[in-house]
Amino acid sequence: MHIPVLQKEVIEYLNPKPQEKFIDATFGLGGHSILILEKILPDGRLLGIDRSPEMITKIESDSRFLKFKKNLILICDNFVNLKEIVEKNNFKEVSGILFDLGMSRWHIEESQRGFSLKKEEILDMRYNPQDSLTAEEIINRWPKEKIENILREYGQERFAKKISEKILENRKRQSIKTTFQLIDIIKKAIPVNYQHQKIHFATRTFQALRIAVNDELNNIDKALPQAWAILKKEGRLAIISFHSLEDRMVKNFFKDYSRKGFLKILTKKPIRPESSEIIANPSSRSAKLRVAIKII
Repeated sequence: MHIPVLQKEVIEYLNPKPQEKFIDATFGLGGHSILILEKILPDGRLLGIDRSPEMITKIESDSRFLKFKKNLILICDNFVNLKEIVEKNNFKEVSGILFDLGMSRWHIEESQRGFSLKKEEILDMRYNPQDSLTAEEIINRWPKEKIENILREYGQERFAKKISEKILENRKRQSIKTTFQLIDIIKKAIPVNYQHQKIHFATRTFQALRIAVNDELNNIDKALPQAWAILKKEGRLAIISFHSLEDRMVKNFFKDYSRKGFLKILTKKPIRPESSEIIANPSSRSAKLRVAIKII
């Protein structure tokens, strides 16, 4: 079961009230949104955006959302198009916007698109199967230097050079098409003692590929100014990140807009899950919540 992180804290900081409008830019399975919807009844509205068509289909048949039929608008799109989506749906006077930048457990456990380290699946890693770039294309067609760069930059992988060299060496013999093929290549490229760390030795490579395939960091960079522009005065922007690069981008955006007098930061330090939440949901351990309020 998917458990949304920092539920209590998100609701506390967004502070939704009856009749207000909210945007969940990363709707997923709607864990945060359902709590917001409960607070904005009877006539409040929520615009839910998700990049994966499967997520939208799941929610449309989810009985939990039946009573919110008139309050909920669901859109399958990329949040990088936030301003355009809002204009198309005439969704004005927005009191709060939420971004949860974590990956849904559905993608790992059910999508069969190569997000999992535990299953042999095709190297796809697209959130939306209609997008063109796949992890397989990166691994088999991109030059070594470009692969090395994304492993180092997006995955913060210390053995990026050796892994990229081993990938090139192997792809000359045969195409690298599955997760297990790639994991085996990574294993041969790194020292034995690195294979027994707290996190799986292929995690950073898989993370880097996923970020590159979905252009995640560029999308965040483009979406944050749009979110500020969409919010009404005193509207709140809440962002949950799981990756140090994402968190740094959010932190710097908040600082920049705060310095310009556009935002007031409500979280001097990021809000982290309590130990009880981490025990109940270990995947929440790296979550960081930052919140700001629009001044002008």
